[in-house]
Amino acid sequence: MAAGILTGAMTRERAAALPANDWRSKHTELQEPKLSRNLALVERLKAVGARHGGVTAGTVAVAWTLRHPAVTAAIVGFRNAAQVDGIVAAAEVVLTEEEVREIGAAATA
Repeated sequence: MAAGILTGAMTRERAAALPANDWRSKHTELQEPKLSRNLALVERLKAVGARHGGVTAGTVAVAWTLRHPAVTAAIVGFRNAAQVDGIVAAAEVVLTEEEVREIGAAATA
């Protein structure tokens, strides 16, 4: 889930507080200018998720990935059994063409 970014649990403060021995502290996606872009993407994913009954940003990210015509499956990591529910829920989220474009635009901004 992109080093925790797409879960919605990563914040600017959490990224700044990562200990030096955490590999994510050096991850370019958690450093500016990419961090701001990624956090904006997560906010867009949360907004789309709210329209689909309050599903998480991570669920929407997986649904968006699965919506791509070249993708037949998604390999998604998780750390505990509770996280599986959001991943499985992605199969039930039906994104509109407009939402696919909206997320795509945010992902490439």
